[in-house]
Amino acid sequence: MSAPEQIDHEDGNKDENLGLYRRATQTGAQWWRVSVGDRPETYRLEHGADDENGAGTVDIDLIVDAENLRAKLKKWRREGFAIDGSDAGQDDERTRVAFMPELQRASASMLAQKQRERASSNDTVRDGSSSTVRIGTVDVPCGIPHPLVPPINHAYLFSPRFNDIVEDIVENRRVMLIGHTGAGKTSLIEQVAARSGHPVLRSNMNGQTTAGDFVGFWTVKGGETLWVDGVLPSAMREGLWLIVDEIDFAEPSILAALTAVLEPHGRLLLKEKGNEIVAPHPAFRLFATANAVGAMSQFRHLYQGANLMNEAFLDRWRVYLLDYLTPAEETDVLVRTLAPHMTRALAATLAAIAADCRAAFAREDLASAFSTRRLLDWAELMLRTGDPERAAGPAIYAKVSPEDAALIRGIIRHHIAPAG
Repeated sequence: MSAPEQIDHEDGNKDENLGLYRRATQTGAQWWRVSVGDRPETYRLEHGADDENGAGTVDIDLIVDAENLRAKLKKWRREGFAIDGSDAGQDDERTRVAFMPELQRASASMLAQKQRERASSNDTVRDGSSSTVRIGTVDVPCGIPHPLVPPINHAYLFSPRFNDIVEDIVENRRVMLIGHTGAGKTSLIEQVAARSGHPVLRSNMNGQTTAGDFVGFWTVKGGETLWVDGVLPSAMREGLWLIVDEIDFAEPSILAALTAVLEPHGRLLLKEKGNEIVAPHPAFRLFATANAVGAMSQFRHLYQGANLMNEAFLDRWRVYLLDYLTPAEETDVLVRTLAPHMTRALAATLAAIAADCRAAFAREDLASAFSTRRLLDWAELMLRTGDPERAAGPAIYAKVSPEDAALIRGIIRHHIAPAG
């Protein structure tokens, strides 16, 4: 197929609109061919459709002027047609058309295999109960009773967008959750663990956490020198779920220790303990949360002290961006948490206030985020006092600067008229 033609008009301009415009279909491709008309300043338009073998016939053949051609070109762009000027393009188009059906078949095959593997590995029943629990659309293997299993929050809402994260947990992927403060990064992992019965350790990288706290150290007790495991080897040995909170604030020595265990079955080398190797328990899982990494790097100035992370380190994680709940989701959480007193109408208004505060934070009009936890605290105190402004004092205003408090107060009054 020849490349698009160019026509010299009387004004010296060249016409680059000639050629073949194609779009993919499930059975082949649909196309329009633009060529020079028999009369001056006219164009011939031919329409056809190719089947899977590339064969097709012209079913529309008409002549239009330049104005009509411009209208057609706009319409074609909206419908997904793109100019194609080479025979190789036909093969590329057919390849693109065939890609999605092929991918769907491969994906279905892989899913079926995983289901068979999990079915065979979950035949064991613990304490007379099922060995898995359904979270979202994923069956998660259950753990064993342990004092570090988080409590279940029955009002917690598992959004469909969390299914991929839960699937990665089952597959023992290293999962990093990024997003603003209060977006629910840590609570998501804790609630998966709570429902499946897995114990959780959290290590907060607050600038005071040392490599010794994280990996381990020698100490003297009763005249005897003893080794004390840090949170990482403890979790690996006991099969705990370890959450490294705010990993973008971690010291380089901690990140270096983590790198060794980021592979699904990575091992930890304790050089300080005579090069002892710690192998991970099968139930061990490793998670991290961050505020200013990857897609959140543009907000680094809002999180003073956050460190850059190179792509080699990030590529060892599955990184998910978690945004705040939508107003509709947050309305459901408020109703479920504070039922039967919280009505849907009240909850919808409170969720709208939270959404406006977050929008102001994204614009950098507010210096503080507005978490779901803060919203729930305010709502609960509001129900107790019957006064939104009075409840906002300890739940919101006292936690932010006077400037932020004034802006939030304005947003609240925009949605809630002051009592007469």
